[in-house]
This record gives sequence, C-alpha cells and structure tokens, in this order.
Amino acid sequence: MSARPPITAAGAERLREELKDLKSVQRPKVIQAIAEAREHGDLKENAEYHAAREQQSFMEGRIQELEAVLSNAEIIDVKTVGANAGSRIVFGATVKLYDINDEKEVTYQIVGDLEADIKKGLIAVSSPIARSLIGKSEEDEVVVKAPGGDREYEIIKVTYQ
Repeated sequence: MSARPPITAAGAERLREELKDLKSVQRPKVIQAIAEAREHGDLKENAEYHAAREQQSFMEGRIQELEAVLSNAEIIDVKTVGANAGSRIVFGATVKLYDINDEKEVTYQIVGDLEADIKKGLIAVSSPIARSLIGKSEEDEVVVKAPGGDREYEIIKVTYQ
C-alpha cells in the first residue's frame, strides 16, 4: 500500500471550496447551457452544444479528481508539525531564503504536490528545492540542483503557520 499523499489543512480547504463551487455553481450553469443549446435543434452541427458538453466533461473529471484527492490525502496540521520540528524544515514549513545567485529574498511554503502553485509561493514537497531544504535549519546554506543549474540559498527564517 502506498503512502497517502500529504496536503496542508489550508490546501485541503481550498480544494473543498473549489469542489463546492464546481458542484453547486458551475455544474448547474453547464447543465443550463446544454439545455439551451439543445433547443437550437440539430445537435450534429451545434457548436454551443458541443462546447458545453466538452466543458461538462472537463468539469466532471475535475470533480472526480478533487473527490479522490480529498478522500485519499493525509491532511497535515502545519502548526502541530511545526511545534514538533522546532527550527528544522519539514513538510508545511514556510521558509524565507536568501537567493545567493540573484541576491534577493524569496519565501516558499513546502506543500503537497496537489496544492503546489509557484505563483503563490507554494512549492511541492517533491520539488528539487523542497527536497534540498527538508531537514535543514535557519542559517544553513543549501545548494539546489535545478534543471537550469545549481542554485544557492541561505535559510533566513523557518515558520509554521
């Protein structure tokens, strides 16, 4: 049996909100769009009907994916994990780093693969940078072997929120 994929409590809540929106708001809209398109007659050449059916298919797939994720994932309370980790970096940590290559500070939270979003500073626990950070502490320096070449970071601060 494989381990259940980790997800933060906040990430699980975001996925639940998306699922709720898909089921209670988006699904009825698509069903209405299909009904309206059907009224336009011949379905073989009805672009609105085919577009609505395609959208429905995509949405139902996303609903199934979210339901599977939420039923299989291990939801981790970041604050509890942080209380036990001290200044060490583990899953859920928010890490402020000094990027030595670019001479700037960056902040990332290490989250489950399913909730990662680099634009929001959420990096997957399986990513090269997260793997390099796990187990390290404040003031440590790490070298990340990234596809674009090695990157060096100094760990400034570790928090759990």
